[in-house]
Amino acid sequence: MRVLVIGSGAREHALLLALSRDPQVTGLVIAPGNAGTGRLAEQRDVDITSGEAVVALARDVAADLVVIGPEVPLVLGVADAVRSAGIVCFGPSKDAARIEGSKAFAKEVMAAAGVRTASSEIIDNPGHLDAALERFGPPGGDPAWVVKDDSLAAGKGVVVTPDRDVARAHAASLLESGHPVLLESFLDGPEVSLFCVVDGATVVPLLPAQDFKRVGDGDTGPNTGGMGAYAPLPWLPDHVYRDVVTRIVEPVAAEMVRRGSPFSGLLYAGLAITANGPAVVEFNCRFGDPETQAVLALLDSPLGQLLYAAGSGTLADFGEVRWRDGAAVTVVLAAENYPGRPRVGDVIIGSEAEGVLHAGTTVRDDGATVSSGGRVLSVVGTGADLAAARSHAYRILESIRLPGSHFRSDIGLLAQESKIEL
Repeated sequence: MRVLVIGSGAREHALLLALSRDPQVTGLVIAPGNAGTGRLAEQRDVDITSGEAVVALARDVAADLVVIGPEVPLVLGVADAVRSAGIVCFGPSKDAARIEGSKAFAKEVMAAAGVRTASSEIIDNPGHLDAALERFGPPGGDPAWVVKDDSLAAGKGVVVTPDRDVARAHAASLLESGHPVLLESFLDGPEVSLFCVVDGATVVPLLPAQDFKRVGDGDTGPNTGGMGAYAPLPWLPDHVYRDVVTRIVEPVAAEMVRRGSPFSGLLYAGLAITANGPAVVEFNCRFGDPETQAVLALLDSPLGQLLYAAGSGTLADFGEVRWRDGAAVTVVLAAENYPGRPRVGDVIIGSEAEGVLHAGTTVRDDGATVSSGGRVLSVVGTGADLAAARSHAYRILESIRLPGSHFRSDIGLLAQESKIEL
């Protein structure tokens, strides 16, 4: 089986690494890729937002399976074009990808499926903003305002703040740029990311993970696309995990089928484990970054066969997914000034080490690997337990040099110290 992976981040690098372990995968191609992915796959260029271009490339490389990593091509309908060309594709249709592309649509689906989520209100008129802010957040109610971009924002369109002026400024800037604003009630409790491979009403859950959105230690600073993650979650009881599958993901998958928009691909449930049980923070329509890097590091089942089963409509016959013992931790090395405009073009030393996955990297004319984005590398450590996995990841980080770079030192630390409680 020849597999074409679309994307250029650490998530796609992790997918390639896991796919390379599948004995039925005979060839790997990635487009456009980065400085690290060329060591695992043939690297090609493509406009990932063009269905016509992706189909042409898939035919040119004789792909049996196309795996679309990022959300933008999925929301634009690239998976539909691939399927229409008769090629098996892992990734939802444009219609189904609205579960990430429109938070308002996701709220409608959850309401119809009877799934717990935060109460919310869509604001598309600046004149209604101040009155809506009074209905959400302090004083006397939730501890913070939750303000979201209703459309795709690469993980950085959310502001959670107890400061009304900050909340209002973020909402106003979104409205001025033509983006509707979603105001939500605050959900308490630790967050969980659960990936499920979905084929219509069939749901195959993967390991739960937890990611870290804030840029600084102790969850300080602005939101980012994700600064690290770990899996599995030693503090999450198995019955809560099973409840999420049976009471949240499966009803949502069934509701999508009922609406005539069956989901085929990776359905990502972002959850808060509140005092009243699990509630949905958001749904995404693809593998999440950086959780993917940790989750796939522990996968024992053949990934190519799993994704092909979902894409070809035979997921119900695949069976349960197998996992390796132990834990995995991902720590993101970010460029100077990220999540603001990052410094780029600096030479990276040590990026070839085992456990290093590339994201914002490229190869200079002289052969040097240089930074080209905000989240530059993901470093993945594994071990018998969370402490060993953390130690492994941070030991690898010590060997990497990138001027001005930064990373969080506390990924998975509270879980390691048994300080996360439900």
